Order: sequence, then structure tokens, then C-alpha cells
Amino acid sequence: MRLQLILPQVKASEVAVPEVCPHRGCRGRHFRLRQRVRKPLRDTVYREVLVDRYQCLGCGRSFRVYPLGVSRDQISLRVKGLGVMLYLLGLSYGAASLALEALGVYMCKSRVYDAVQETAERVPGLERRAVFGGGHTSALGSDVTTVKCGGRWLPIGVTVDAVSGLVLTVDPLPGEDAETLKAWLEPIAKAVGAELLVSDDADGFKTVADELALGHQVCKSHVKRNTLAMTEQLKGRAAKDEDGSLAAIEVRGERAVADLERLEQLIQSRRPQDVGELEEMHLRYVRAAPPRQGESASLAYRLRLLFLDRWNLWARLTRYRSWRGSQGETIDGSNNACERGIGWWIKERYRTMRGYKRPRSALNVSRLLAWCGNYLERGGADLASLMA
Repeated sequence: MRLQLILPQVKASEVAVPEVCPHRGCRGRHFRLRQRVRKPLRDTVYREVLVDRYQCLGCGRSFRVYPLGVSRDQISLRVKGLGVMLYLLGLSYGAASLALEALGVYMCKSRVYDAVQETAERVPGLERRAVFGGGHTSALGSDVTTVKCGGRWLPIGVTVDAVSGLVLTVDPLPGEDAETLKAWLEPIAKAVGAELLVSDDADGFKTVADELALGHQVCKSHVKRNTLAMTEQLKGRAAKDEDGSLAAIEVRGERAVADLERLEQLIQSRRPQDVGELEEMHLRYVRAAPPRQGESASLAYRLRLLFLDRWNLWARLTRYRSWRGSQGETIDGSNNACERGIGWWIKERYRTMRGYKRPRSALNVSRLLAWCGNYLERGGADLASLMA
């Protein structure tokens, strides 16, 4: 996890002159300074500050104006910001409270919790209805992860700009089926103007891409890893033709091993023009019979399915070779942007916990971390403005 945070400051001498009456129903702009009072404060520097009390000449009601970094609360925004930072860095609410007490200012763990949740509720964007920064991208990356919440697994969907890596949304999902994924991704894709969907090899994302008329890039790393694992497992069995299914379709064991080794080469190079060779491999095993009810799939039938799947997947796997966005953008063919977003902004903080108690807390913390991460290249996340 990498964070760069701009924390709130307390400046006791900076008390802004009011411009509009804060009371509902009054828009008065003329005020009289009634008095200046002392306010006790829990802060790392100040034990009290001076607060101005004004009276509105329009409605006659009075109100207080606080210095920068001070509110009606007894705890300064600086201390609240420190509590939020300590929690985001991995401390529990109780440990953050103890750390603040060691710095000479007390803030109980429930107040640390309140500060984290209140700050996270103010995070702009990062929801399906309000994409981060109102941004646009031609390539939309998406993935789903789960966290334990109240003893149950909570699916969380993450979308990113597959070109820049910025996290766009973090949303709760009721499931991971194609219908749910479509309902989640469709408004996001329209909002950002996506032309291409980048995802892992899950069938649900393939269905969504087709139904939304989006180009689709399947993560090359996922496919490569899965393919190499399967070919390594099948080569030894193919060499012996242990169940005789290869002989039944007149394919020698040496030929099957050679096909598997060639598939390993193709999956490494991923050239669009090699699709025809994959078709030839599939046709070599097309006569392998599917298993009957209660039977296991034969070796030949497993090879038939493997080559068929990779042949059908080839266009989605190699699209990055030729795809260019409307502004000339390119992608690397992986879903690493989503993987980083999930790893840094959801899983890394989650690993130090036994689970969340509320779904809202899981979303709040994940969104707050993602928002902070999005500002790494922009000089740091301004917690001061977010909390003010």
C-alpha cells in the first residue's frame, strides 16, 4: 500500500469573516461581532482557541465561527486526520486510539471509527452513479473480489481506467452472475464512454461484453497461467494414452504431446494470425465423444475442449495487439490495473482484520483508500479538504 496524505492543520489565528447567515431560511449578509469566547480543544498543539460569536442583523440569531481546523467538536480536525491516517495504515481502531494518546491527545476508539466513517462518506465519486472525477476512458477494466463481513462473504466490484490505472468505482454486488455484472457495468461503461472491456477469463464478463457491444480483452496472465497448468497436467497422460481414447480417434500420443507443446508456444506469443492453427488442433480431436452420464471425460475429450476453448478465446486474448482507443490509447493485455486496485486498496488493509462488521464499513474503507491512491501522482490525497 502506498499513501501520500495531506492532513488537516489547525491555525488558531485564521478565523474567516462570515459571508452568509448559516441558519436555514435566512440569507443575511450583514453581521455584528457579539463576543469572542475561549473553546477547550483536544489537539497536539493547542489546548484552547478563541472563537468568534456573530449575530445576523437579518434574522437576529447568533452563530459561532471557528478557526481553521476547528469545528463544534471538542477534537480538532488535525487529530481526527491523524486517527484516520493511522487506521488506513493498518492499525486497529483501538491501536490508533493508543497511538494518539501516546502523542498527548486522547481520542477513544469509537471516535476514531466515527472519524473514518464520516471521512469515507464524503469521498466524491467511486460509486456506480458517480464515477471518480467524472472521467472518461476507452478501456474499462473490471474485476470482483470478496471480503468477509459479519461472518458472510461480501462481493465487491472494482472498475478502473485500464490505461491509467485510476480506480473509477467500488461497489457492492449481490452476486457474480452475468446478469448482475451487466446491471453493474452497463451504466459505468456509458458514463466513461468505454469501447473495450478488460477482465479476467470469467464467462460472465464475456457475456456482458457481447451484450453491451464492447470489445473484450481477456487478461493474458490469467489465460497463460491456466493454460500452462493444464498442458503440464495433460502431457504425461497423453504420452501414454492411458485410457486409449486417443487411439480411438486415430491420434498418436506423440502427436497429442506435440499439440500441447505447440499450444504452450502459441499462448506465449499470442499472435492473432495463429488462430487457424488452433482451429486445426481442435478439429484433430473433434471426434472425441463426450462422457455419458456418470462417466468421467476421456483424455481425448478433454483435449478437444481445451483446444476449442483457446480457439474461441483467441480474438479476446489477442485484441490488445491491434486495439487503439479514440485518442490513440493502448493497453498491455493484462488486467493488472484491477488486480493492483484490489490488492492495494481492498485486500492489503483487509488482511490485518478478522473481517468487517458492516457492509457499509467495508465499502467506506475501500473507497477511501482507493480515493487516496488515485491522488498518489497528484501531490497526495487532501484529507484536509475532505474533512473540512
